[in-house]
Amino acid sequence: MRTFRTALLGFAAAVCLGTTAATETLRIGLAVEPSSLDPHFHNIQPNLQIARQVFDFLITRDHRQQLGPGLAVAWKAIDDKTWEFKLREGVKWHDGSPFTADDIIFTVGRVPNVPGSPGGYGSYALGKRVTKVDDLTIRVTTDKPNPLMLNDLATFAIVSRKHGENATTENYNTGPAAIGTGPYKLVEWVRGDRIVFEENKEYWGGRTPWDRVVFRPIASNASRIAALLGGQVDLIDNVPLVDIAQLKRNSNVALSQSPSNRLIYFALDSSRHISPFVKANDGTALWPNPLRDARVRKAISMAINRPAIVERIMDGGAVASGQIVPEGFFGHDPSLKAEKFDASGAKKILTEAGYPYGFRVTIHSPRDRYPNDASITESIAQMLTQIGIKTEVAILPASVYFTRASRLEFSFAFYAFGSDTGEASSPLNGVLSTYNAQTGAGAFNRGRYSNANFDAVMQEALITMEDGKREQLLREATAIAIGDYAAIPLHFQINTWALRKGLRYEARTDENTLPRSVSKAP
Repeated sequence: MRTFRTALLGFAAAVCLGTTAATETLRIGLAVEPSSLDPHFHNIQPNLQIARQVFDFLITRDHRQQLGPGLAVAWKAIDDKTWEFKLREGVKWHDGSPFTADDIIFTVGRVPNVPGSPGGYGSYALGKRVTKVDDLTIRVTTDKPNPLMLNDLATFAIVSRKHGENATTENYNTGPAAIGTGPYKLVEWVRGDRIVFEENKEYWGGRTPWDRVVFRPIASNASRIAALLGGQVDLIDNVPLVDIAQLKRNSNVALSQSPSNRLIYFALDSSRHISPFVKANDGTALWPNPLRDARVRKAISMAINRPAIVERIMDGGAVASGQIVPEGFFGHDPSLKAEKFDASGAKKILTEAGYPYGFRVTIHSPRDRYPNDASITESIAQMLTQIGIKTEVAILPASVYFTRASRLEFSFAFYAFGSDTGEASSPLNGVLSTYNAQTGAGAFNRGRYSNANFDAVMQEALITMEDGKREQLLREATAIAIGDYAAIPLHFQINTWALRKGLRYEARTDENTLPRSVSKAP
C-alpha cells in the first residue's frame, strides 16, 4: 500500500496571494473567447481557464502542473484499485450551501455524459466508482489498477449537485448553474464583449488580489496590444511573437514567459480508404487513400522544415519536437529528436510508396486560435508542394473549424494538445489510441489512427503502478507511434503574457490566465 500525504499549510500559503481586502478591478484581454462556461463541455484551454475562476478541483495544479490539495486535503491508496480522499471542511458553494461528498459523486457521473460535447473529460472519469464514507470522505474504486488516479481527478472541475441536477450546458452559460466554490462568482457573460466576475469573499483559499475581474475577448493581436498600451486592459495573453522584442523595450510593460506543454501537430486521415480532401492529380477521388501508408506520412514529415518554422514564423518562440510531451515531463524520451528536413529524401520515399508524381491534398487550419496557426499551415503547404504533393489550404474560424473537426470532415488538419495530466499518458491515450467511445480512449484522435501494438503497450502503461516501469512503457508507446508517423509533431509553444507596469504574473505551462496569480510588483 502506498500513502500520499500533503503539506497543507505550505500549499495554502503558496496559493493565497494576499489576505488584505481587495479594492481593484483587473481587466484581462483574451485572444480566444471560451465556447462555453459549462466546465465539462469541451476540454480546451480557453474554457478551462474560465472554469477555474468559478469552480474548484478535487486536486489542484501549480504553475508547473505539480499536484497539490484542492477540495481534497489528503489522500491515500488503500490498495491498487481503491483510493480514499479526505475533503476540505467548511467549503461553501457561492449560494452558501455546504460542499459535501455528494457533489463529487454527482460530478463524476456527469462528466462523461454532457450532451453535445465535442470532446470533454469523459476519459478521466469513466471507470471510476465513487462511494461516500461520510460527508467529507470518499473512496474511488476501479476495475484495474490506476496509477494516474490523482492526475485524472485533477483535470475536471467539481460542480454542485444542487445546481447541476437537470441543468443543461446553456444553464451554465447563462448563470443559473454556474454556482461554484471557486475564488470568483460569475456576474455576466456578454458573448463577444466581456465576462465579468466578482470576488467570492468567503473563499476557502483566502481573499483574492482583485474584487472584480473583467475578461475581454480581443481576437486581433494588434488590437489586444493596443488595448494594453492604451490602458483599456491590464494584462493580455498570447502575446504575438513578432511584438515581444518591442514590448521588452517598453518601460511601461512587463512580460512573463514559460515553456508550454502544448504540442502543435498535424493529424492525417489514416483510417478511411477514400479521404474527402485527398485527390488524384486530375482532381478525382483517389483510392487507396495515400495517407494510410506510413511511408507517405514519413515523407510528409521529412518535407517540413521545422527549424525554419521556429525561426522565421515563430520568431524563436517555440521548440521543435519529435514527440508528444516536452523535456521535463514524465514519459519524455530524450532519444527522440525532431525529424530532420530532407526534401530530396521525401521525394524518394514518395516514389517508393507509388506516388512519383504526388497527389493533391487540402490542409485545414483554424485562424487565430494558436500563435501563427494560419501562417504555419500556409508555409507547410508550400513545403509539401515542393516535393510533389500539390497542397491547398483552407483557413476557417475556430468555432467552425472545431465543429467540423469533431465530425471528422478533414483529411489533413492542424491541431494542438496539451498534457492535462502533466505527463505523457494523457496525449498518448487521447490523441493516438484507437478510438473507443466506451473507454474514452482516442477521444481526440481526429485522424482515427489505430495500431494494435501501440494500444497494447499503452493499456499496460495505464495500469502499471511502479513509476519506473510505467515511464518506460510510455516511452515505448511513444516510439511506436512516432515511428509509424501516427501524427506529425511540429513544436511546443512558449507562452507569453504582457502586463502593465507594476504588475507581475506567475507564468504557467498550461497557458491558463488566473487572476489570483496576478499581483502587484514589489
